[in-house]
Amino acid sequence: MDVNAFNVNVCSQQPEKLIEFYRDVVGLPSLPQVSPGAFRTGGAAFLVDGHSEVKGKAKEPQRILLSFSVSDVAAEQERLQAQGVEFVRVATKEPWGGLVATFLDLDGNYCQLVGPPTG
Repeated sequence: MDVNAFNVNVCSQQPEKLIEFYRDVVGLPSLPQVSPGAFRTGGAAFLVDGHSEVKGKAKEPQRILLSFSVSDVAAEQERLQAQGVEFVRVATKEPWGGLVATFLDLDGNYCQLVGPPTG
């Protein structure tokens, strides 16, 4: 398979609120040329949209982890917590040396902040 691009789509019963969350709270840069709910996330695009079959919050939020690689996990966690974002796991050093923190989006999806290994 020759993949030219990779996108992740998250569907919501209330996509407008989820788009605002990722744009205004998380701070992802918008990609309006792709769609109103598209964001640039490194080498991939992250899209939020509605779907007629999606109702309510995520029933198994651990099934898919939206991982955002960042330079400073602790600083991002502090910034998000100051805006009322709920963390289900605060920044913790992993056996491989990096930090990981897990927060919930408005639909209850698990989102991870992942930092590089430290010395």
